[in-house]
Amino acid sequence: MKVVTRFAPSPTGTLHIGGVRTALFNYVYAKKMDGLFLIRIEDTDRQRSTKEFEKNILDSLSSIGLNPDLDPINQSERTDIYTKAANEIFNSGNAYYCNCSKDRLDEMRSLQQANGQKPQYDGKCRNLNLEKSDNTVLRLKTPLDGQIVMKDYVRGDISFNNSELDDLIILRSDGTPTYHLCNVVDDFEQGVTTVIRGEDHISNTPRQIHIQQALGYPELEYAHLPLVLGSDKKRLSKRHAATSLEEYKNEGYLDSAILNTLARLGWSKGEKEVFYLNDLIKDFEITEVQKAGAIFDMTKLDWLNTQHLANLSLDEFKTHLKPFLASINININDHPKSDLLIDAMRSSESNLLNIAKGLSPYFNGVDEYEPKAVKKFLAESGNVLSSISTILNDLEHWNEENIDIALKEFQSSSGLPTPKVNQPIRIALTGGTKSPSLGLTLEIIGKNDSLFRISKALNFIS
Repeated sequence: MKVVTRFAPSPTGTLHIGGVRTALFNYVYAKKMDGLFLIRIEDTDRQRSTKEFEKNILDSLSSIGLNPDLDPINQSERTDIYTKAANEIFNSGNAYYCNCSKDRLDEMRSLQQANGQKPQYDGKCRNLNLEKSDNTVLRLKTPLDGQIVMKDYVRGDISFNNSELDDLIILRSDGTPTYHLCNVVDDFEQGVTTVIRGEDHISNTPRQIHIQQALGYPELEYAHLPLVLGSDKKRLSKRHAATSLEEYKNEGYLDSAILNTLARLGWSKGEKEVFYLNDLIKDFEITEVQKAGAIFDMTKLDWLNTQHLANLSLDEFKTHLKPFLASINININDHPKSDLLIDAMRSSESNLLNIAKGLSPYFNGVDEYEPKAVKKFLAESGNVLSSISTILNDLEHWNEENIDIALKEFQSSSGLPTPKVNQPIRIALTGGTKSPSLGLTLEIIGKNDSLFRISKALNFIS
């Protein structure tokens, strides 16, 4: 039997980073098993679902390399299929019409809660043989005793007492199908064999198994993934970090680094840290996914992104960097030593946007200095910069090696520590305290421009 997995997002917002992790695990498992990965858009919530969000989800998945093997389907276009399935359940004697009013249900639940009971439908209409009308819903006849045992690749066998599950609604009074019915019918119609989703769906599973049984559908395999959590071990939200895939891509995190980070949320492979998609397909084992919540750590994403950036060739790196330079009006070809500069700066920050911003002083000069850097290193360094300016002006051969020798000789003769010499120069050249090695930075900027920037800094100090 061919393995078929599916990712089933609701288009009520942009693609959440936790959703990408779920899609990734579905994709990788399907590919590892030489199966199919499918996408289903669960857009039955017509008030909150939009085509704009649907496009964002599909475009985002495609951009990161998680393409479905067949065209996605939309639940909003399949109501007739769900209605037919609901009628089959009714005709088989596994469902009944209920006309209990909202007021009665509210009163019933309040009384149950007051008595310390779990609020659930009491089955009043179960054996009344009511006919369909404008004010009836269709309820599934849940078995009154026994258990449902779900086999889960992550959590082992999970059992549910049928007595804890009430008769859920599968068709509303207006004839529209409910989530559980749509979910079960679509899994069957799409040929899904393996449901990989977040652990927040565990409680849905026994209800869906009952619907499967009422329709005579085959059993499915399940794997419920640990939730993606913030540093405080609560569900990841904007108070912890950006939550949409789009935001991370816009900041210049590589697709491969994002997938690498998400794959490590709940799964690991010994001491190996850096993975690409093909590595994941080869190494991933669904039974190795942990049960505990997975902490999303920005420092881990930053570190992995630097590893993936470092593994790019210079031409690949420039291709990825160009849009971020263009966003701050920099043409990569405007610098006479662009390759040397970009190769030197490619590990200066953890994402492409910040690398692009860090390159700005090399293309546009320095208009202002970081206040903390001024206070710590620049404000009292007039004499150092004056001496350095004279030494650099006298250099005949302007290259990294000669510049480094001149700076070391000055430091040795002055008796100053390295930061007292190098950081004032670095601030004068770039506006801040980050740059490649100082000799290389001076070589890249050039003699005339370097001396001009040092002079400008001296005027700023005075």
